[in-house]
Amino acid sequence: MLHKTNAVRLLDRVKVPYELKEYEVDEQDVSAGHVALSMGLSPEVLYKTLVLKGNKDPYLVAIVPGNAQLDLKKIAKASGNKNCEMLPLKDLVTVTGYVRGGCSPIGMKKLFPTFIEETAQLEERISVSAGKRGLQMLLDPDDLAGLTQAVWSDLISTNAGT
Repeated sequence: MLHKTNAVRLLDRVKVPYELKEYEVDEQDVSAGHVALSMGLSPEVLYKTLVLKGNKDPYLVAIVPGNAQLDLKKIAKASGNKNCEMLPLKDLVTVTGYVRGGCSPIGMKKLFPTFIEETAQLEERISVSAGKRGLQMLLDPDDLAGLTQAVWSDLISTNAGT
């Protein structure tokens, strides 16, 4: 029996279908590419949850494909901020309740303004962290958007990156 995280409990409570997948954690490599490879998934369907600070919004969340790089100018524009920067890693647990490599967009301490890369709508299911390292959840991107009250946006850099 898998440990139920805040994210999993929330999905159960609102009866959203999902599938949990465990993977071997490598403390030296918590990258989305490594996680996707460990799970036998394409990096295009494994999404990473990034927490940022904006000049208008103290905290906001971007959900982007694991093989893409967030464009800070695009997230600022989408969120109505003049600029955004990544949340310092030391603040992640305090702000979200989750650790690096286990930050789920579902079940954070508070519901922050959330933006999902618009290409996720093309996928039947995407994978996001289930709230701890070593555990991912696959779910319909529309369900994820509904639960997080997310806005679909063009968020990724057109430059090559990971």
